[in-house]
Amino acid sequence: MNARDLLPLLETLARPRVLIVGDLILDRYVFGSVERISPEAPIPVLAARRTEVRLGGAGNVAANLRAMEAEVEILGVVGKDARAEDMRRLFAHHGVDMGGVLELSDRPTTEKTRMLGSGAQMLRVDWEEAHALAAADAARLVQGIAARVQAAGAVILSDYGKGVLCGPVLRAVIDAARAAKVPVLVDPKGSDYARYRGATLLTPNRKEAEEALNRKLPKLADMPTATRELVQVAGVEAAVITLGSEGMYWHFGAHEGHVPTMARAVFDVTGAGDTVIAQLALTLAAKLPFEACVHLANHAAGIVVGKPGAASVTRAELASVLTEGGRSHGRVCARVELKEKMARWKAEKKRVVFTNGCFDVLHVGHVTYLREARAQGDVLVVGVNDDASVKRMKGSERPVNPLGDRMTLLAALEMVDAVTSFAEDTPLEIIQDLTPDVLVKGADWAQKGVVGREWVESHGGKVVLAELVPGKSTTSIVERLRRG
Repeated sequence: MNARDLLPLLETLARPRVLIVGDLILDRYVFGSVERISPEAPIPVLAARRTEVRLGGAGNVAANLRAMEAEVEILGVVGKDARAEDMRRLFAHHGVDMGGVLELSDRPTTEKTRMLGSGAQMLRVDWEEAHALAAADAARLVQGIAARVQAAGAVILSDYGKGVLCGPVLRAVIDAARAAKVPVLVDPKGSDYARYRGATLLTPNRKEAEEALNRKLPKLADMPTATRELVQVAGVEAAVITLGSEGMYWHFGAHEGHVPTMARAVFDVTGAGDTVIAQLALTLAAKLPFEACVHLANHAAGIVVGKPGAASVTRAELASVLTEGGRSHGRVCARVELKEKMARWKAEKKRVVFTNGCFDVLHVGHVTYLREARAQGDVLVVGVNDDASVKRMKGSERPVNPLGDRMTLLAALEMVDAVTSFAEDTPLEIIQDLTPDVLVKGADWAQKGVVGREWVESHGGKVVLAELVPGKSTTSIVERLRRG
């Protein structure tokens, strides 16, 4: 299926409710730099700069679904600790219903702490107790499960092997879903897939499938037999094996097929499986054809592996990829998304160039200027004044073109890697936020003073003044139009 087939399906996609049952994990990231070796042991010293917490495990599946505007309810367990409070704040921020989450005093909230120095992961520290839930706790967790399942369009079993999806919980959820004719999707763990019998769909990666089938699956040619065996062994209807750089292979009923990867560049595969199962649940709940569900999930996975850490994909990002035939990963970016891209580019040692302007009526002068800006580095980011700030600078009759149109046109240029907007009269805030390696402005700013020069140069960057094409400007074009 090509992007032109998928875009109309995405545009008409409803916002169904999805129930997630599984292991809740808090992902904590400690970012810093490494400049010396410890005198106490031959290990690097991380000079920590900041920390960040995100939803991991089943929580990351929930975050992915909320990013795609689904309604989400989640069942799992947390401890009576500060980590649980962090998790509750994150769920509240994402708008996830966690009324069915149990708080247990005899086990901690699972946390994975990752230490990153200069963009590279150095160490991971896990806080967890991975034993199966006690019978009484399992019974409390699934109390009222029939009503919860009936209110959902799909159910996800997110198994990270931490003990929540024990036998009694699995049976209660799967039996309730079968009775209500609601699809059950499983992100499996371990080698005993028979424990998921009665579910609708399994989504293992290659390594997990090898463990379940007790043999290596090195070639794409191994996948048809492997998916059929998984369906038979687990007693499910369908299987999707994610294959990293090779995409996915799916089997459903009498149909199967290979979907090549859509990733342009891989930065971090953390949580990619969560994105896949979230997208499949959303689209199956919306009753889209199975093959279309797989293709949409594959496009979403291609986006998320280009982001650092466990990340999510929005409808706008997915629509942008499909609009451009899968070749672009959404060049029009919100500020938070652009910061993620900046982290990836800097980790890849790429030289980031920033410039800004109104870019109201795009003309050859703009194209020449942007091409010269792009030549100063590896990546070009363009900041665009929003409509209100253009009016303040240019007058009540400007801009001629609204912000969305101006950003879309810039994103279509081959030399532009990302476009974002800002509401302030100057780009100082966004320059300080991004800290580019190179700041480019037109030569006409030589006497006026380049906003952001001090910030960029104080952080080791440089400022370049690009020559303008004589006689080419939006103002002159507008004047000629007025004169007819």
